[in-house]
Amino acid sequence: MNIQISPGKYVVAVSGGVDSVVLLDLLAKKPKLELVVAHFDHGIREDSAEDRKLVQKLANHYNLPVFYKSGKLGPTASEAKAREARYAFLRHIRAEQGARAIITAHHQDDMLETAIINMLRGTGRKGLSSLISTKELVRPLLTWSKSDILSYAREYNLAWYEDSTNADERYLRNYIRKHILSRFTGPDRADLLRRVEQAGKINIQIDQLLEEDLQKQPARDELDRLWYLQLPYTVAKEIMAAWLRRNGIINFDRAMIDHLVIAAKTATPGKLADIDAGHLLALGKEKIKLEPHGHNK
Repeated sequence: MNIQISPGKYVVAVSGGVDSVVLLDLLAKKPKLELVVAHFDHGIREDSAEDRKLVQKLANHYNLPVFYKSGKLGPTASEAKAREARYAFLRHIRAEQGARAIITAHHQDDMLETAIINMLRGTGRKGLSSLISTKELVRPLLTWSKSDILSYAREYNLAWYEDSTNADERYLRNYIRKHILSRFTGPDRADLLRRVEQAGKINIQIDQLLEEDLQKQPARDELDRLWYLQLPYTVAKEIMAAWLRRNGIINFDRAMIDHLVIAAKTATPGKLADIDAGHLLALGKEKIKLEPHGHNK
């Protein structure tokens, strides 16, 4: 098996686990790639310093620069907080190094686990295909299963560090990996994978249609309220979420979208609705507009 990466400079996220160790080995063998290794120590485990030592050793072996940061999040940190801190660090290194994109070692099992997690959480259509490659975030191992990765690591005698928290069933992902996905037969797994891939293709089409509607709006940060009022509630939620993402607002959940849609459809002109620490939804008679907090003070 092989991976396809366009020539250029990339930040490679390397945790020290088998997935990222295999990813780094594959990338290091490809020509025309300028790689920067990035390691984020969450500070969740007492032995996490051993991960950094291994990553430093690997970077030296491949003669690559390495950057790391200690998050010191503590053992009670949630998966969401750890992920947010890790990606903030990776984005910082990418900008600092002028890299084309970030490369992560997410694989097929991660994709299926994430789909199941998001179905359980009711995150909607986007949750079924949230692990994809984009221009800024490349995931070349999504066609590789965990068993493929382990086979490669053993074939090339690669060394990796086993994260002890991967066995901790307090984390939903670990529970799903051990008790749900592990019980899927070959045909069941193939069927789930097919459905996830199909959802991804449908989501691309839906996103294109939403973008076409948003391009017809008065401005990037405005919606025609009279038009919006006529949308069915489900469609209005999709438009609201797409509009927020288009304006760089990505940290929202289903409850927030429901709150904003209800406000947009029912609030009297002149009212404001909170979005996050930096943004408000301003409801006019004819327009819905994004405004920074404090704009009306």
